[in-house]
Amino acid sequence: MKIMTLNCGSSSVKYALVEMPSGKRLCRGVVDRVTLG
Repeated sequence: MKIMTLNCGSSSVKYALVEMPSGKRLCRGVVDRVTLG
């Protein structure tokens, strides 16, 4: 099973894709300077 995690801050979004149950991280990333308007 694959689990995607999201961490949404005030101006960035961090994400990771993890294979379970081994806990192996398949990918991760950051999107910076997220704004509205």
